[in-house]
Amino acid sequence: MSEEKQYEPPKVWQWNKDSGGKFANINRPIAGATHEQQLKQGQHPFQLYSLATPNGVKVTVMFEELLEAGIHKAEYDAYLIDISEGDQFGSDFVAINPNSKIPALLDVSGDEPVRVFESGAILLHLAEKFNAFLPEDPNKRTQCLNWLFWQMGSAPYLGGGFGHFYAYAPMKIEYCIDRFTMEVKRQLDVLDQHLADNEYMCGDEYSIADIAIWPWYGALVLGQLYDAAVFIQADSYTHVVRWAENINQRPAVKRGTMVNRAWGEKSQQLHERHDAADFHNKTQDKLAES
Repeated sequence: MSEEKQYEPPKVWQWNKDSGGKFANINRPIAGATHEQQLKQGQHPFQLYSLATPNGVKVTVMFEELLEAGIHKAEYDAYLIDISEGDQFGSDFVAINPNSKIPALLDVSGDEPVRVFESGAILLHLAEKFNAFLPEDPNKRTQCLNWLFWQMGSAPYLGGGFGHFYAYAPMKIEYCIDRFTMEVKRQLDVLDQHLADNEYMCGDEYSIADIAIWPWYGALVLGQLYDAAVFIQADSYTHVVRWAENINQRPAVKRGTMVNRAWGEKSQQLHERHDAADFHNKTQDKLAES
């Protein structure tokens, strides 16, 4: 029986547009806009252009938490960016985020518009602007930022690593799945050990650290991400599950996960969000049918 020929990288890599995979049609090795596209803009102080992937959910949950806390100046309009259609490469979107990734935020609350991109930067921008969900105690603030940036550095192993090879890659590669599963389980163990002694990521104080980590790791153990809860033995991370279930019950989190969602149950989809009433008047059903 002949052995399969082992892949050898070429001396110079060439872009193969037919590389396969779920997102092959939008993956490319160059930056910049591919087409002219004008983004809509509403009347609120914040204009969000996003999709309800974990990184997008961070920001919509943050906005809903701010509004739930009575901070009315945090009103926002949220527009759906369909990454499968390449909306993130439109000229207006790239002008806000040259990295062409959701979410992208335009803060028009001041004298001049401020563009904010990268989900962690958006969370920090809003937390500092409204003095909310960011501990005032210097030590706790540092701990909060530790975990915020832990998430920003760790999640690519979960999403681009484990998620891609487990759920999206055109072929299942044992080495890749084993490699990234091991790392994701290590990360879950980091969280589980920390949450054994803490209600939230910063002790008893709910913060942007929780808002950043939950859409990735909370959704994973709750079976809402990659359908992989059984595969990773999520129930063994009891403290992470307890924390995830607790956050999952928050009214603002329930609303935030609906915004810019374009898949799943229609009752849980709200393609665009412009007013709190959108969650109650079946707007999401009309949008889902359009």
